[in-house]
Amino acid sequence: MAISKGKNNVMAKKRPLVAYTHPESIISEQFRMLQANIKFSMKDKRSRTFLITSPNKGEGKSTTAANLAISLALQKEKVLLIDANLRNPNLDSIFKIPNSVGLTDILIGRTRFYDAIHHTEIGRLDILTSGSIPINPGELLSSPLLRETLETSLKSYDVVLIDSHSVLELTDTKLLANQCDGVVLVIQKGKTLLDQAVEAKKVLEFAKATLIGVVMNEC
Repeated sequence: MAISKGKNNVMAKKRPLVAYTHPESIISEQFRMLQANIKFSMKDKRSRTFLITSPNKGEGKSTTAANLAISLALQKEKVLLIDANLRNPNLDSIFKIPNSVGLTDILIGRTRFYDAIHHTEIGRLDILTSGSIPINPGELLSSPLLRETLETSLKSYDVVLIDSHSVLELTDTKLLANQCDGVVLVIQKGKTLLDQAVEAKKVLEFAKATLIGVVMNEC
C-alpha cells in the first residue's frame, strides 16, 4: 500500500507529473515503493500488464498511473502507458500531447499500433492515448483486437500500464481487468467510502482480476 500525505497530494494535483519534476519529494518515493511492488510481481516475467482503476471517478487514478509509469521508466524499464478510459480520457491532458489518434483508432482498424504511439523524453516511457471517443466503448474493449493490441505491446515493452474508467460505474473496467496480470486500486481518503472500496474489491475478484496493491490519496 502506498500512502500519499496531505501536502504532497496537493503538490501532485498542481504538478501531476511530480515523479518526474520533483523526484526528491516524499510522494515520488512512494511511487518508487509502488513500482518496486510492481517489479516484484514481474519476477516470473509472466506478469507484465497492470490496470490502474478506482471505485469512482475523481480519486486520482490517472495521476497515479502517470507517475507510476514515470517511476518505472526512470528505472530503465521500457514502459507503455495506455489510456483505456474511452469515455473520459485524461492522459493526453496530463502529458500535454495530442489525442487525435489512439487506442480507439487501433481497435476499429483505422491505424496501426506503432503509428499511434507517442514517444516521450521521460526515461523509456511511451504513451498510447485513447483516441477519439467512440459510441460503443464497451464493445471495443471486449473485442479480440484489444487482446491482440496488448500482445503486440508486450513484444516491444517490459511493462504495460493501463489507465481505465472507475470500476463501479461501468462494465468497461471489468473487461480490462480480466485481461491484465494485476490491478492497482486507487482510493481517496475522505471521498471513497469504505463500502465502495470493499465493493470495488469484490467486483474485481468477480472479474477474476488479481489485486496487487492499493494506493490511498490523502487530502
